[in-house]
Amino acid sequence: MSYLVAKQESGHLNNMTQKTTEALSFNNLGIASNILSVLTARKFLIPTPIQHQCIPAAIQGKDVVGIAQTGTGKTLAFGIPLIQRLLTERRGQALVLLPTRELAIQVDEVLKKLCNPLGMRTGLVIGGANMGQQVRMLQNQPHIVIATPGRLIDHILGKTYSLKQVRLVVLDEADRMLDIGFMPQIRQILSLVPAEGRQTLMFSATMAKEISELAAKYMALPLRIEVAPSGTPAANVEQEVFVVNKDCKMQLLEKLLTDNPGTVLVFSRTKFGAKRITRSLSSIGHKAIEIHSNRSLAQRKAALEGFKFGRYRILVATDIAARGIDVTGISLVVNYDLPDNLDDYVHRIGRNGRAGNYGKAISFAAPDERNSIRQIERLIRKTLPIIGLPVLPPRREPVKIETTGQPRPPFNKRGGRRPEKKFVPRRRSW
Repeated sequence: MSYLVAKQESGHLNNMTQKTTEALSFNNLGIASNILSVLTARKFLIPTPIQHQCIPAAIQGKDVVGIAQTGTGKTLAFGIPLIQRLLTERRGQALVLLPTRELAIQVDEVLKKLCNPLGMRTGLVIGGANMGQQVRMLQNQPHIVIATPGRLIDHILGKTYSLKQVRLVVLDEADRMLDIGFMPQIRQILSLVPAEGRQTLMFSATMAKEISELAAKYMALPLRIEVAPSGTPAANVEQEVFVVNKDCKMQLLEKLLTDNPGTVLVFSRTKFGAKRITRSLSSIGHKAIEIHSNRSLAQRKAALEGFKFGRYRILVATDIAARGIDVTGISLVVNYDLPDNLDDYVHRIGRNGRAGNYGKAISFAAPDERNSIRQIERLIRKTLPIIGLPVLPPRREPVKIETTGQPRPPFNKRGGRRPEKKFVPRRRSW
């Protein structure tokens, strides 16, 4: 695959380059004046490195492969060129594909800030939402459709949406879509988008072999823009590791919550673990909420909003949230369990230390997980300090909910004996 390469490693800029970057604005990137006015009104004043390099190339109509971590401003990097082309040509649609509902919702929120003042509409197509409402929305021909691959395929197969009008395609978090098995759907979707005149923008944190193959098949001499090497963590996040036995993790977490005021994001390896951690924290008096794939869309949205607006101090999440949370001011990220895919470590700790703020990330590793720690160190090219365990609080049993009144009497109000409840096994459908 041939690439035009533009590489800028954030975190390794010299002082002169940093001063130049700080002096940059959106004004010299080829953006139309009406879009610039909206950016200024929305307080988007200084482009990030990925925005500064991607926007001019994408506005010129080039296909772009952007290698950058989450939290680097990719939404505007592709959103501004999409909006400008649609306003200029006044025809066609743009399609943005994302791996999770949370990311799709957040991208929709950001693009709405630019589209609404310009008289443009976005449409959100994700699983867990009302299908009929989505059908009516798609019939109104939104300018930009933001979708997860599974639900989009449902609409295509149900003939409630056609890709014939799509002229611009964005694959955001392409490596994550690969990890969770969406590559067949992505190939199917790209094969249905008209190739003539199509512009494709792809963003990924890593450049896996499958991503390169996808770019080779569906993109025309893309410009590769890399603003940070793969595996580069946020520079202003302090990282520590505790080697701790499994049965002491909750006590250590309780100690950290006492010592670190502010909002805390806790990552669990499994959804059942997230549920158990949340119940344990709630039982000892903490305001905690969980988010994972077993929760409905409404529950996941309520959990994120509750965490974002301070109703809950602690959000316990699986890796569904490693790239799906854009909450400012998170003071601490705790890896209660190390991730199955060690590449997700970088995305997890990147949930804090955003927008130049200081952050802290603490990982719990079992004694037999030292090899995983060494693999993470090779990934991030940095040695992680292993901290000795502090004095842990005594183990506390979960608070039991007290029942009011006496146990249910064996007789009903008329004096007759209540029938005993018998266990009837549920019939399973395989």
